Amino acid sequence: MSSTLEGKIALVTGGTSGIGLATAKRFVREGAQVYLTGRRQAELDAAVKAVGNNAIGVRVDSTRLEQLDALYEQIGTAHGRIDVLFANAGGGSMLPLGEITEEQYDDTFARNVKGVLFTVQKALPLLAKKASVILTGSTAGSSGTAAFSVYAASKAAVRAFARNWILDLKDRQVRINTISPGATRTPGLVDLAGPDAVQQQGLLDYLASQIPMGRVGEAEEIASAALFLASDDASFVNGIELFVDGGQAQV
Repeated sequence: MSSTLEGKIALVTGGTSGIGLATAKRFVREGAQVYLTGRRQAELDAAVKAVGNNAIGVRVDSTRLEQLDALYEQIGTAHGRIDVLFANAGGGSMLPLGEITEEQYDDTFARNVKGVLFTVQKALPLLAKKASVILTGSTAGSSGTAAFSVYAASKAAVRAFARNWILDLKDRQVRINTISPGATRTPGLVDLAGPDAVQQQGLLDYLASQIPMGRVGEAEEIASAALFLASDDASFVNGIELFVDGGQAQV
């Protein structure tokens, strides 16, 4: 087993599938004790089993502040600190301008903006000196995609959080960085195409055609980048947006 995160206490929100689950697995392999959260108990139990030893699942909806309080009370009692916080929980849906609903707006901004804000703010008393905070952004936050404006705006807000919070926390030596995946093969992505497998593959093929590397990313590739930001190898990396997107944001 590697030891890049040996002895570290890590929290991965939205850790039951996709990028969050892949990252939780990677953090454990690198020696960390990992807490992972999810909104549904069955999926959370399955994720903990998949991650294996040194994984603890806590059912949390990151938009519910009292649930975040209970989470941090549990981690504080057991360990007294957090060394790595991956604020990854979030999601979105597609609606074009003219069809956007208040419900879609409220749901997207609650999950991607409110949830991230209070996940980080409520963790502050537990963040260790030189802790690493990683926010999940998206290439959508700095580019245009039809019918995706609400999600894109929410991820642009996440990027803005990192730029400002590093100034708020400069005296604590806490690093805050944003990781912005491009199109990545995850349940959340393929579900945008609906339940039909042919339509899902069509979406993946189309997205791959827009990427200089000619393919979509894999969740494990995003996890590798998250590991770098979490580790001491990134000790002087602060406030950046790290695109892990096969070059999509550069063209």
